[in-house]
Amino acid sequence: MDRGDNKTNQRRRAADTALALACGIVGTSQALRIALKDARLVAPTTMPVLLLGETGTGKESATNYVHRCSGRPGELVAINCAAISPHLLESELFGHERGAFTGADRQRLGAFERAHRGTLFLDEIGDMPLDQQAKLLRTLQEGEVLRVGGSKLHKADVRIVAATNRDLDGLAAQGRFRQDLLYRLNAFSLVLPPLRTRGHDVVQIARAVLTRTAPGKRLSRAAERLLMQYAWPGNIRQLENVVRAAAVVVRGCVITDDVLRRRPPLAGFTPASARRGESRGAQALQLLERQGRLSAASVQQGLKLSRTQTWRVLKMLEREGAVVLRGRGCSAHYVGAASAGSTSTALLGGDVE
Repeated sequence: MDRGDNKTNQRRRAADTALALACGIVGTSQALRIALKDARLVAPTTMPVLLLGETGTGKESATNYVHRCSGRPGELVAINCAAISPHLLESELFGHERGAFTGADRQRLGAFERAHRGTLFLDEIGDMPLDQQAKLLRTLQEGEVLRVGGSKLHKADVRIVAATNRDLDGLAAQGRFRQDLLYRLNAFSLVLPPLRTRGHDVVQIARAVLTRTAPGKRLSRAAERLLMQYAWPGNIRQLENVVRAAAVVVRGCVITDDVLRRRPPLAGFTPASARRGESRGAQALQLLERQGRLSAASVQQGLKLSRTQTWRVLKMLEREGAVVLRGRGCSAHYVGAASAGSTSTALLGGDVE
């Protein structure tokens, strides 16, 4: 690949990143890049897209990205199927004529007609009532809309993006979601990665939240490490709420890990790495109490630790009441269990490899 091709690729990546940021998508992880690549590939087609993933993974932002990449001149219209009562959902989707029902004092265009030549985002599609699923299926098949109380069909050139965090296959097997509609919607599935698989994206998102909502405030390095160690079951939405709350309560400009630990969900949270270290220390302490004398080398070999991990375990034993004696001019270490009213027993240390 020559220098010109490299520059072209760099410009393309920069443009893709800028578009993602404009849609509210922050991050550079491989998991996110794969999802965005698939979104760019399907965007220019007319295929319906089914967004799958846990709650809070950014389905609305992903829909915006698909729409922006599609080049469709119409609007992006979003409908949350779970937030609208069943008797109003039909009117929201398909519109109504004047006098169609009590209170319909004027004609109203539904989401399909408003999204003509654009994109219609159906969020929480798994919560749509069965009778509305039947009318949605007919509309998708025919490309025409029948307003509530009307007799005339209206063209609707719409690209459908649907989203759910529910198991549609399971709902279909239970008879709670139409199998034929599922086949129609699932022409192209796009899985959004959970935040726990996105590595340093957690820090990038947290920084972006502060830039947007609390300019001048920042996270300490320890706070950033803590955020990366948490699993974030609520994903991006949960992370954003935690960071914004910390920015409200912090005194000064720096949000430390102590500030984060004062509030849920990080209050009382112990990172997995710390739990592993405590487990190793407990195992070594049990060996010491049981045998009375241990070598540092035997601790290293018995627990399958690295040199650094072995020293950490020795320090942990020291905090638990063991006596650590470091010899001069040699690598020998002596560790003994010490407690009030008991005779010290030694853990004789040798070279740690």
